[in-house]
Amino acid sequence: MSFLAGRSVVVTGGASFIGSHLVEALVGRGSSVRVVDDFTSGRLENLASVANSIEIVRGDLKDPGFAAGACGGAEIVFHLAADHGGRGYVDLHQVSCATNMALDQAVFQACLAGGVGKIVFASSGCVYPNLLQADPEELLYLREEMVGPPYDPDGMYGLAKLAGELSLRALCREHGVASGSCRYFTVYGPRGVENHAVIAMIARAFVREDPFVVWGTGEQVRNWTHVSDIVEGTLAVAERIDDATAVNLGTMERVRVIEAVRMVLEYTGYQAEIKLRPDMPTGPMNRVADNTLASRLLGRVPQVPFAQGLKRTIEWYFATKDREVIEASLERKLIER
Repeated sequence: MSFLAGRSVVVTGGASFIGSHLVEALVGRGSSVRVVDDFTSGRLENLASVANSIEIVRGDLKDPGFAAGACGGAEIVFHLAADHGGRGYVDLHQVSCATNMALDQAVFQACLAGGVGKIVFASSGCVYPNLLQADPEELLYLREEMVGPPYDPDGMYGLAKLAGELSLRALCREHGVASGSCRYFTVYGPRGVENHAVIAMIARAFVREDPFVVWGTGEQVRNWTHVSDIVEGTLAVAERIDDATAVNLGTMERVRVIEAVRMVLEYTGYQAEIKLRPDMPTGPMNRVADNTLASRLLGRVPQVPFAQGLKRTIEWYFATKDREVIEASLERKLIER
């Protein structure tokens, strides 16, 4: 029987891209699931497959009273809710991303007061020091212990995620709250949105953009990780980690942005001039996880190769999107939630 079978579980941000996949997996494992979301970026249609099997609560988790009612009494809270987006959003909406500190504290305090048995926190590769990630030619794999004083996270979004991790450690140490943090790395897959790089690339091919715009020099290195691997890693953290340890959830495949673009063009059968835009938000030049700790503590590492996951994501996108709608909204979607 699954560790999660029969447990009462809350998923904050459960109508979002990653959150909805997590909710489906929890329902499949027999959990009793409550989704808490303000639906600023989450979508009810993301939960269509499990709508009759879950409870949905709408509201703002920054309100301590709402957070208390939404989270209190659950056995496990998976805290994925955040004001977030892709590179264009997190670079250009720093004030909005800063509100995540208030959001996280309201949720954590509600869990503490409400006797929640365990908190699983969705953190990010953005907690890693920017200075380490400047050279795309370096064979760099970011290890969990690299996050430490002097801290240098990636913008206000990274700072808020770092504060969340540190707060959970304090809750665990001072109050015995079982918890674990999942450092997500560059997630992609079905239900992803156009403000993230892989979906943006697919969208540009879908609308047959020419020239095909690529933010940055194209030399940025990433380890795009399929949402199914992120979900399985998150569930493993819930089962195996209690001491607030933060674990990288990411593949160790190193893929340059320009390589991913060429793969998208090849898989979609589209030919276009590629136009580099180094003046646009690009993030660090070299961000790839080391998943050795995840292998040791969780007993698993990501299983979906990028080439395979990309094909599956392209098939989903082309089968579900309307070209006219995407053409009319793509430029806005690149920098919004």
